[in-house]
Amino acid sequence: ITQIMISLMMMSMFFMQFMRGTASVSRISEILNTEPEIKEAQNPVRELKDGSVRFNDVSFRYPGSQEKTLNNINFEIKSGEILGIIGSTGSSKSTLVQLIPRLYDVTGGSVAVGGIDVREYDIQALRDQVAFVLQKNTLFSGTLRENMKWGNENATDEQIIRALKQAQAWEFVSKYDDGLEHRVEQGGENFSGGQKQRLTIARALIKSPKIIILDDSTSAVDVATDAKIQHAFKEELGDITKIIIAQRISSVQYADRIIVMNEGKIESIGNHNTLLKASPNYREIYESQHRGVVGQ
Repeated sequence: ITQIMISLMMMSMFFMQFMRGTASVSRISEILNTEPEIKEAQNPVRELKDGSVRFNDVSFRYPGSQEKTLNNINFEIKSGEILGIIGSTGSSKSTLVQLIPRLYDVTGGSVAVGGIDVREYDIQALRDQVAFVLQKNTLFSGTLRENMKWGNENATDEQIIRALKQAQAWEFVSKYDDGLEHRVEQGGENFSGGQKQRLTIARALIKSPKIIILDDSTSAVDVATDAKIQHAFKEELGDITKIIIAQRISSVQYADRIIVMNEGKIESIGNHNTLLKASPNYREIYESQHRGVVGQ
């Protein structure tokens, strides 16, 4: 009787595992058979001439949404320039830059990189030339060298150190006795928030992209170090187009142009001095942040 009971229990467990496996296979098959919304061009362009970017009357709404997230977006960046983007939370700053590597397709208008509509590029070729650095990025368990080589597996130590210096990360990495062999815990838990942000900026620079996008990715870095990063971007990365989304005006004030976003539209565009005179929103942000710095 005991053996019969054990056999029945084993059969029951097998049946339960089989049913779970069937459900999992069904879900995986559903994902694999899903048609991607981003379609590859018939004869895609596989090389980007430069990092210039042009938005021409762009509008965008997320799939399933009735309201436009972006509306009537027009601007142009020359290759190698610095563009700052600032605005309140929910003004669609991140959505705007996600259209550049075709994470989404525009609803109306067009986005061009290197003078060619992004929809005409080979998707992988386009994304290989656009480096994104988010506010929260991932570091993997391993050495610093291994983490940096995620940006470029063929990078030399010289290239890695140069990128670390440009991102103002070498100042703390150089203090480790084991240097680039220093161990990184999963998620970079043995680094501060500001250190992790600087390391991920360096990793993006090692990729040598045509365009680098920083999406609030110096938020945990102190103002003085942030200023050094901006200086390095301006003086040492002349061929790379730099797009910087930030909450702090100090992070974008030396950009060639700054876009002020408000509810999915461009409220104003110009350099720092122009916007202080022409944009009430920009001036209000600047004055509130300046008061905060002075009051500290």
